[in-house]
Amino acid sequence: MTDDKSRVPGAEGRTLQGPRYQPLRRAVKIPVWGDLGIRLGIALFLVFIVVMIHWADRGGLVDNLDGQISFLDVVYFTMISITTTGFGDIAPISDRARMVEAIIVTPIRFAVFFIFVGTAYNFIIKRSWEKFRMAHIQEKLSDHIVVLGYGVSGSESVSELIQRGTDPRSIVVIDPSEERIAHAEALGCNVMAADATRDDTLNAVRISEAQTVLVSAGRDDTSILMVLTVRHLAPNVPISVVVRADDNEFLARQAGANNVINPVRFTGLLLAGSAKGAHIADYLADLASVTGRVQLVEREITAEECGTSITDLKTGGRGLRVYRNGEALGFWEAECQSLQAGDIVVEIIPTENGTRMGDGQGD
Repeated sequence: MTDDKSRVPGAEGRTLQGPRYQPLRRAVKIPVWGDLGIRLGIALFLVFIVVMIHWADRGGLVDNLDGQISFLDVVYFTMISITTTGFGDIAPISDRARMVEAIIVTPIRFAVFFIFVGTAYNFIIKRSWEKFRMAHIQEKLSDHIVVLGYGVSGSESVSELIQRGTDPRSIVVIDPSEERIAHAEALGCNVMAADATRDDTLNAVRISEAQTVLVSAGRDDTSILMVLTVRHLAPNVPISVVVRADDNEFLARQAGANNVINPVRFTGLLLAGSAKGAHIADYLADLASVTGRVQLVEREITAEECGTSITDLKTGGRGLRVYRNGEALGFWEAECQSLQAGDIVVEIIPTENGTRMGDGQGD
């Protein structure tokens, strides 16, 4: 998908009715009937080979009814030979004919048998089981993370979540491209190739039961339309969205996004920071990634931390900001010197790659 730098047109009049999607549909490279046609084609080709072998060696066969071996007799004998029916009216009598049956025809017989057994398994047993399993997963989906759009930003966010310890089975990725979601499927995520702007698609992944929704469609208009749809179906689920045009940030918030991320602006901040200090951009990148030495964490304070200062967090982290009743409070403000129940704190903590605070060498 291409980046969209224009303002988002109005969403009024959009059609929410569309095809109903099976939850967590698996991507397939070959259509069902195409796969079936290939299997049948191979089986018929093997049967044709056996017919030609029998026709070339028809002198080693005997017809116990009329003593004559016609081409129709060869086709008939081939079919009963491959299916191991064996009526006995036509039989190999020469040593060469019996050798052909043992060395050539018998392996082909097994090959044809396994093709049909494999087809039955793939199209009946396996697909029925997969359908049952996907329906079971859908029924159990709860407190999961839904990622709408699996382009560069979406794929990076999923990889980062997994590195931070999120179980891939609790992540649902929706993208219209089978090729893109194949990568998410390989990571162990639940995937669906579908249009995430449709009500049916989001209902199929129980969007109202999600822990959070991450939106990155690659186009601002599509991303904001997804936010509108999610907010309509799940009024209380947190939504984070990526937009690239500054004037679309307000529209994204109006659509219901809790967090609006502008990668272009963030890149500009990093560039400007690097101009003022050689290590600022490096530290910000360190904070943003789980592979760095330090990490930003948002959490609700514990009961033990009530009444204490933001500088005395039980985790040993460095408190930066407190959110209280929707208001952001800096660590230097007086209100942060006495934390209250329900406060949300943003802190910096060391990761396993860094040096633990308290040893005199922390970041």
